[in-house]
Amino acid sequence: MSSDMKIALIGVGEMGREYTKVLKALGAKDVSVIGRSTEGCSRFYEATGVRAIPGGLAGWLKSARPEIDIAIVAVSVEELAGVSIELLDYGVKRILLEKPAGLNSQEIGRVKRKVEEKKAQVIVGYNRRFYASVLKAQEIIREDGGVLSFHFEFTEWPHTIIPLGHISAAAKASWFLANSSHVADLAFFLGGKPERMTAFKAGGCDWHPSGTVFTGAGISKTGAMFSYCANWDAPGRWGVEIMTRNSRLIFRPIEKLQIQRQKSVSIEPVDIDYTLDTAFKPGLYLQTKYFIEDIIHHNFIEINNHLQNCENIYMKIINANE
Repeated sequence: MSSDMKIALIGVGEMGREYTKVLKALGAKDVSVIGRSTEGCSRFYEATGVRAIPGGLAGWLKSARPEIDIAIVAVSVEELAGVSIELLDYGVKRILLEKPAGLNSQEIGRVKRKVEEKKAQVIVGYNRRFYASVLKAQEIIREDGGVLSFHFEFTEWPHTIIPLGHISAAAKASWFLANSSHVADLAFFLGGKPERMTAFKAGGCDWHPSGTVFTGAGISKTGAMFSYCANWDAPGRWGVEIMTRNSRLIFRPIEKLQIQRQKSVSIEPVDIDYTLDTAFKPGLYLQTKYFIEDIIHHNFIEINNHLQNCENIYMKIINANE
C-alpha cells in the first residue's frame, strides 16, 4: 500500500467502525471518514478515537474538493447505491461497496451501469469469502478434486430483526438480499452458480411480505447438485455444507470449519489459524488489505457479477411461485 494513498471511508456506523479498526492495523495514514450527523460522528470518535467529518458526502465533496484514490462505502442499505454513484461521478475509480450494494437489483443495476460509464471498479463487500474457514475449505476442495454437492440454510431470526429501530422498513422488506444473501453468495461461490434451479416459497409477514419459508434445488454449472432451505417461522440458523469425494465440509457457524471424512461418522474441527478473524470482524482484514493493495483476488466479486447473482439467483429464490 502506498503511504500517501488517499482513502475515503463513508459511514460512521458499526461497519464504519470495523473498517476503521482494520485500516489502523494496516497502517493507512491518509483516511477521511465522512458521516452525516454530528451526533453520529461524535459516537464514532468515542468508539474509535478517529474524528469523522459531519455533513454527509455531498457537502464534503463540494466544500473540500478532496483527492480520493479509493473509497470504502459502509452506509445504510438504502444509501449504498446513491453514495457509490456520487463517488463515481466525482471521479473515484475504485470503490469497496458494502453488501448488498443496493436495496434491489434495480439500484444495483444503476451502480453497474455507472461503473461501465466511468470505466471504474466496484468490489462488493461479501467479507465471508475471506473467512479463515472459507480459505481453508477452498484448499480442501482443490485437493479433493472439486465439489460434488452442497446444501445451505439461511433461516433468519425475526425476534432479533423486528426490534432494530435503525433498520428501515424498506431494508427489512429486502432482508433476504440485505442479509441472507451472505449465505447464498458463499454457497454458490464455493459450489458453483446454478445451471438449473427450481425454487419454492411460502408464508410472509408484515416486515417481509415476500415470504418466510424457502426451499429449492438444482445443479450448478460445475455439475454439483445443490439444495437449500430456510424457515423464518421456525427455529434454525445459517449453515453451509460442501460435499467432496473425501470430505463433508460443515460451516455451522460459518466462521468455523468442521469436517466429516469418508468412511466416518465423526465430525471434527479443522485446525485453522483464526487469529485475524478473532482480532477483527471475520473476513474484513484480508478483504480490505487486498482491496487497498489493489490485489485482484479470486474471492472478490465485482458489481457486474453481483448483479447477475441478484437477477438470476436471489430474485428467483424470493420470487418463487410467481
